[in-house]
Amino acid sequence: MDELFEIEDNMPNFFTENKDVLFQFNNLNIEEVVNIIEHNYEEAKKYNYAPKDYQDAIDNYYRILEIIGGIAGNTVAPNAADVDIDGSSLEDGKVTYAKGTQEALKQLSQAELMGFTLPRKYDGLNFPTTIYIMAIEMISKADASLMNIFGLQDISETINKFGSDEQRAEFLPKFSSGECTGAMALTEPDAGSDLQAVMMHAYQDENENWFLHGVKRFITNGCAEILLVLARSESGTKDGRGLSMFVCYGDETVKVRRIEHKLGINGSPTCELQFNDTPAQLIGKRKFGLIKYVMDLMNGARLGVSAQALGISQAAYEEALKYAKAREQFGQPIYNIPVVTNMLIDMRVTLESDRSLLYATSKWVDLRDKFDEKITRLKAEGKSFAEENTRLKEAAKIAAMLTPMTKYILTENANRIAYDALQIHGGTGYMKEFIVERLARDARITNIYEGTSQLQIVAAIGGVINDILAGHFDEKEKKAYKGNLQKLADNLKEIREIFIDSLKYVVDKKDKYFQDVAAKELVDLYSYLFTGYLLLDEAEIDLRKVFIANRYIVSAIAKAHKNSESIKNEQFSDLLHADEILV
Repeated sequence: MDELFEIEDNMPNFFTENKDVLFQFNNLNIEEVVNIIEHNYEEAKKYNYAPKDYQDAIDNYYRILEIIGGIAGNTVAPNAADVDIDGSSLEDGKVTYAKGTQEALKQLSQAELMGFTLPRKYDGLNFPTTIYIMAIEMISKADASLMNIFGLQDISETINKFGSDEQRAEFLPKFSSGECTGAMALTEPDAGSDLQAVMMHAYQDENENWFLHGVKRFITNGCAEILLVLARSESGTKDGRGLSMFVCYGDETVKVRRIEHKLGINGSPTCELQFNDTPAQLIGKRKFGLIKYVMDLMNGARLGVSAQALGISQAAYEEALKYAKAREQFGQPIYNIPVVTNMLIDMRVTLESDRSLLYATSKWVDLRDKFDEKITRLKAEGKSFAEENTRLKEAAKIAAMLTPMTKYILTENANRIAYDALQIHGGTGYMKEFIVERLARDARITNIYEGTSQLQIVAAIGGVINDILAGHFDEKEKKAYKGNLQKLADNLKEIREIFIDSLKYVVDKKDKYFQDVAAKELVDLYSYLFTGYLLLDEAEIDLRKVFIANRYIVSAIAKAHKNSESIKNEQFSDLLHADEILV
């Protein structure tokens, strides 16, 4: 048990001194992804610093994550409290980051870490998304608000995916060098989650140059030098089919009207922007802004927020454990009080199961993106891509379900872990002097922005209803697990039976409304299965993981029965009378 709770008192490196992060890194198994990224290591012929084989690539990833872990532990974390107090300032329409944020960005830029997934052609690192997500977790553990600047590299990735060659050459090196940061300007005063209602006006002059006019609100890092903007390019339209994506500079025509005063993540400026006939460039095709480009952008952001939530969870757990060991009551550390110990165990199990889910999801996202890139390349070369297309379809389907599921699970758990960490601190945790108070505030936004938990359930339920992982679970059920792990495997079979029975009950009713209200219970059941098998496989590799797998799966059985009962007892039926109840 002591090994379960083992952490260093001082962690100057958030990568090398976190045993579970190292476990995940050492068992990534992303060789297929790396082979595609490196063009079967042909990149090494163009760039002498590119890896020559898979092991060389893994060694490169380790070195970079070690650098980030050091910056996070030695620079970002010590400054986080002051950044939270100081926040960003606005004067004469210009935003200035807190001193600690400026220092962190300077170090990250000097280390050439601001173009994580961009190709080497544009001075990027050419790393997989999975490695980038590991970096985001560490930065978020140190200061969740810095993630909202460092973690917005997805904006450059959108330009890389959908922009023209000229746009890539113009914008991407500026991201890689750290000269520019990015923001996605989507939300408006009257268009929050319902982006189809966006009314920002995009128009062309007589020379077919594009300009933007209107207001955007709640824009994370809205003071960025490069902005991706969703705007209405088709006059007279009122839905998503009239929206296009644009890129522009945050020049003198873009006025920051205010910085929002927020509950948490105070180092990240959330801005209201006024676009005054701002020169812009169309990204990709007209009318595809929402239906293609924003969906891709937001899925990347959802994965990033999941990593942000995990980083906060790790920090909150460590603060709770440290305090529980140091705080004495009734002649002993409160760590020794069983109800407190049990809370800490639950936090640790949740933390590690969440990490397993996050990196499994990241790998599927990598497979989807890299097969898409490979197919584009094969098409250009006039080569066959039938096998790659089959793999792409599978990866796209699974990633589309796992991404919202992961955000829902991890962000809800981050709030729970932060809440329990503050509870373990007692009254002192409520005081500003303690780190856990900030972590509790920072955690709260994660299950709200980039789509609330409720919207993540809506996004995931289609894949769950279609049981898209049925083949995966079939294969797992055929596997013989070692020793006592077989009993846990049998427990997962029981959970699957509960899921299938619950799913049949919902589908057989042929009631779309009932399906919608039962969605949360079904998504929960599916997450127990997918995560449970991840932990079971990890337990075969590492003896330390046996405890994690056992605690998670045994708890999941109890919750699965509850989920099933909620569905079958139709506890949601009172929703039909909502108008009568909610008066």
